[in-house]
Amino acid sequence: MPQNHSWHKAWVVSVDMGYGHQRAAHPLRHLAYDGIVNANSYNGIPAEDRNVWRNTRRFYEFVSRFKHVPVIGDDVFRLYDKLQTIPDYYPERDLSQPTMQVRQVLSLIRKRQWGKHLIMKLSKKPLPLVTTFFVPAFMAEYYKYPGEIYCIATDTDISRAWVTEFPSRTRIKYFAPTYRVADRLRLYGVKRQNIFLTGFPLPDENLGGPDLHIAKRDTAFRLVNLDPDRRYVMHHLEVIQAHLGRRRLPVQSLHPLMLTFPVGGAGAQRELAVIILNSLRQKIQQHHISYTMVAGIHNEVASYFKKAVRDAGLWSELDRHVHIMYAQTKDEYFTKFNHLLRTTDILWTKPSELSFYTALGLPLVIAPPIGSQEVYNRHWIESIGAGTPQEDPAYAHEWLFDWLKSGWLAEAAMEGFVEGPQLGTYNIERIVTEHGKGMHAIESTLLY
Repeated sequence: MPQNHSWHKAWVVSVDMGYGHQRAAHPLRHLAYDGIVNANSYNGIPAEDRNVWRNTRRFYEFVSRFKHVPVIGDDVFRLYDKLQTIPDYYPERDLSQPTMQVRQVLSLIRKRQWGKHLIMKLSKKPLPLVTTFFVPAFMAEYYKYPGEIYCIATDTDISRAWVTEFPSRTRIKYFAPTYRVADRLRLYGVKRQNIFLTGFPLPDENLGGPDLHIAKRDTAFRLVNLDPDRRYVMHHLEVIQAHLGRRRLPVQSLHPLMLTFPVGGAGAQRELAVIILNSLRQKIQQHHISYTMVAGIHNEVASYFKKAVRDAGLWSELDRHVHIMYAQTKDEYFTKFNHLLRTTDILWTKPSELSFYTALGLPLVIAPPIGSQEVYNRHWIESIGAGTPQEDPAYAHEWLFDWLKSGWLAEAAMEGFVEGPQLGTYNIERIVTEHGKGMHAIESTLLY
């Protein structure tokens, strides 16, 4: 944990919808009084509240999967995505008017007393409330939660849905993971003093504290695998040494070259993982690369992957150079996944909240985005030079190894490490623990 505390300081509230919001909460579990609270599945949640949340989650997962239905799938998803679309940033203008989605959420809170039970329960011990989703923040404000209310944005840009009806009067304070989110919140009408530019909360076990000693070490060893001909390292050695705090770089990695592909929370993109497996089949048999397919908590996806490994004739390589990561619970999944990342060299993923994980020194191969926010995440990854969209996955055995030979993936790893926000976990902890002591909004340059 970031610090050795004998007591907890906040309610950390997330939602069990996909992985994104819970992944953002997991690095803050050391702050959580009585563990992380999932607003849609906590003990004692009223049946009516549970049903509202359940219908929302089912609809999201249905639409995410339905996108892959031929002919009509894209049209249905596009219609849904309009509800949460992020408007063009330019020209800069007043975007404070609430959207239909904001009005719908607030209508459920007011008319059906959605979330009142949760907020009344937390109010009995009015610690700072830190949530990774905007709906619990809206609930806390409406039901006059007596403590501070903080909301962590979980993408590189956000829609108007994250800000309540009267933004200039809101009590909610926002933790922005990027400069663009901080600027976007101001366009949505949130006062500057309610915006903190913190970065995204990344796992301490992959960072090693504010000095980043674990991330620096892992990146140094990762470069050995990502730049086998040392084309990038030889031209940028002094810069690499300065950023990683090392006089000498390793000459041999501690693990084989590893590509990791995580399936999203709705179980989508499992087919893409298998296309990659079949493309890399010969490279895996020759032990030129290891490949991990992350099934998350989806047992049916893990079974699907096992069948694909058998069909590809790679069963003898299972648990050697082909791996399937599966967990029973999300908490177990996050712990296993964070451990896996320490020996991952290339992360192939859709541009979800995992976009921020490039700051650990991970180059990203970007799978097709799902939703407006992921399109913006992809733009952000490309803008900092930390990744690029996938080529035809059926030919990954060709282009992926060309990228390795050129040293480009090593360059992307360093760009992610240098340009990506890394201190979000520590900045959030600092603000939550000190804000009640008269701390004011801190300048961005101190937090990013």
